Amino acid sequence: MAIDSYWFAREEYTQRLERVQAELKKRNLDGMLAFLPETVTYLTGFFTRGYGSFQFAIIPASGNPTLICRDVEEYYLDATCIFPDRVMWTDSDDKNALSVEAVSSRIGTAPRLGIEMAAWPLSVKRFEGIKAGLPGAEWIDCSDIVSRMRLIKSPAEVAYQRKAAEAAEAGMAAAIETAKEGNSEREMAAAICAAMVRGGSDLPGPGVLSSGERAFHLHGGYTDRVLSRGDIVQVETTPNSHHYHARFMRPIRVSEASDEDHRVVETLIEIQDRALSEVRPGVAATVPDAIYREGVLGAGLRETYTNKTFYSVGLLLQPNGGEPLEAEPKATWTFQPGMTFHTYVLARGFGMSETIHITEDGYERLTNFPRQLFVS
Repeated sequence: MAIDSYWFAREEYTQRLERVQAELKKRNLDGMLAFLPETVTYLTGFFTRGYGSFQFAIIPASGNPTLICRDVEEYYLDATCIFPDRVMWTDSDDKNALSVEAVSSRIGTAPRLGIEMAAWPLSVKRFEGIKAGLPGAEWIDCSDIVSRMRLIKSPAEVAYQRKAAEAAEAGMAAAIETAKEGNSEREMAAAICAAMVRGGSDLPGPGVLSSGERAFHLHGGYTDRVLSRGDIVQVETTPNSHHYHARFMRPIRVSEASDEDHRVVETLIEIQDRALSEVRPGVAATVPDAIYREGVLGAGLRETYTNKTFYSVGLLLQPNGGEPLEAEPKATWTFQPGMTFHTYVLARGFGMSETIHITEDGYERLTNFPRQLFVS
């Protein structure tokens, strides 16, 4: 018998569902098929590590959802999902036929049906298979409905992010401790992962970890490379609690750093402080974004600045590494209470970043590790 292990109170799930169903009615939709794993978990509670298989939720405009998933996930349905209706397939079943029958019996054979076109598990083959079985259905992309709602976090969601931030800090402390001459990136990664798991992370990470020449290029992963004196080590710890994320970067030099290195990092910190001082509800994302770009370019630290400066983080299931809200020169959105962001600045191989939570009158840093250039 499964023991209930819901991530949130039942009321939080039902309130989320009510908001989505109100939007479905507003758009004159009979229901939606939710294929994005984050959407399924956010609305129903259902979570399994097998979320990449053929599974989705039928969300009617009225009434309770139905889960479609593999039969081996029954335990996790019972333990995490607050809604009882489910249709489970076995490995010998025709999954498309089973899905069509489930949709038809719950929403009808000719519904006006929303579907998350942007969901990565919804392959063209999967969509075409279901579509062929419902020739009378009208299909409308509704990828934005839940992804937009998820941008505003509840206090319970932010609490998980605070826990993840603590694990991130434990991982960074391990990174600095092990970034020594003669150690390999792989040895560093093992120490970082162990520290984050012990610190409460559900997944080990470690996130970005690269040294030497690769430290100047974002998104490097650890290798067998052995650290040498004077190396820059680029580290971003990316743990999560109940798959709610927090992350940050700190710059590291192995054994020695020059006065110029310290000057560069101090400049990055000063630029970031100026950018964050403008972050509060109602402020356009382009305001702090411009401070980052103009500050770095004006200081001569980069020739171009093409990357985003903020992106929203929260419930993220691999391969997703961030929510769709990003700050860049053409952004049209404003900061709102309850949003959470990873915000970063990069130059000359050094990275400085934080995870922040937008409050009613400003922001709160969820990551609170010392901000400096670390010399191991």
